[in-house]
Amino acid sequence: MLNRPPSALRDFLKSEAGGGVLLMAVAAFAMLLANLPGEAGHVHHALVHAQIGPEFTPKLGPMTVHLWVNDGLMAIFFLLVGLEIKRELVDGGLSSWERRRLPFIAAAAGMLAPACVYLLVVAGRPHLASGWAIPAATDIAFAIGVLALLGRRVPASLKLMLTAIAIVDDMGAVAIIALAYTQDIDWTALGCAAAVLLVMFGLNRLAVQRLIPYMLAFGALWYFTLLSGVHATVAGVLTAMFVPIKSTPGKPDAADSSLHRLEHALHPWSAYLIVPLFGFINAGVTLDGAALGTLLTPLPIGVAAGLFFGKQIGIFGGIWVADRLGLSRRPAGASWAQIYGMALLCGIGFTMSLFIGMLAFPGSAALVEQAKIGIIAGSLLSAVAGYIVLRRAESRC
Repeated sequence: MLNRPPSALRDFLKSEAGGGVLLMAVAAFAMLLANLPGEAGHVHHALVHAQIGPEFTPKLGPMTVHLWVNDGLMAIFFLLVGLEIKRELVDGGLSSWERRRLPFIAAAAGMLAPACVYLLVVAGRPHLASGWAIPAATDIAFAIGVLALLGRRVPASLKLMLTAIAIVDDMGAVAIIALAYTQDIDWTALGCAAAVLLVMFGLNRLAVQRLIPYMLAFGALWYFTLLSGVHATVAGVLTAMFVPIKSTPGKPDAADSSLHRLEHALHPWSAYLIVPLFGFINAGVTLDGAALGTLLTPLPIGVAAGLFFGKQIGIFGGIWVADRLGLSRRPAGASWAQIYGMALLCGIGFTMSLFIGMLAFPGSAALVEQAKIGIIAGSLLSAVAGYIVLRRAESRC
């Protein structure tokens, strides 16, 4: 057997908690670096946009640090997301409809309400409508990181519920990226990507357990997806769907389960390198007078309001309605105040919201920067409010 903790989910929560705390520190450092006076303040921008690679497609131009992280390393992050989704659906907390019902209801409401709040705020400004999905995402690393600061004040059932909601939320985010933010399709490249998927399907049907063939296919799929116009990170989730898994419900992960081995191998790299690096690259917002002046404009207000108000309304409301109608019961041992605190934490949309924000306004650096300000403001409000509520809330008797 593999030398690892008996619970993949417990290991996941621990790594995400530590990664979340690191992400907070790195994001704060990036903002500090971007706001240093004089030439020092340009160091972050110069580093982010440094050219360090070839030109794969004229649409993207030469590969920069920014592109390698957002289109390359984040594909590995989404591979891990896909592995987690598959494991939970096949082997974990979402393996039955009874277990899926409440997280699906809460996550669906928690994506719909923020989008509605955002569209309500930016109504009458069609050039901002494409940002509707920015506040719909939840950053699990940040949220779990805040829960880690609370220790035993938060029941385990609530941590598991937050994780389940975030995983379902990730499914929705991946679908949004693939369907809503894909333009100018290169059908030849897309056909090549489809051929790679067929190869992976064949490997899966032949019960190939070695990871090397799947990783080679992942590299090819990433390349063709990048050329196709579909965002390259989708390749990570699609690859995960074909990695074989050996079901071991309620038991330690199987040593011969390809999915479990790959998931555990990627977790530390994602939590302690890829996601913090993404945060560093994308959180360097310049908060000068001009930037702060945009804080009260429709785009930042819409994003911040969607994250802070929309998320808590959607998730808490979804759980409350499901419990009252008997569709599903609230997490065992958790009070309504604690559930409300968890719903607030779901308004932390840092990583995924930043990612979607860049896709929503391609070619408009000013709007992307405004979206970042709204994301940071909404996420910060949600984190502080959620922490205060959970620290003061008492558990259900």
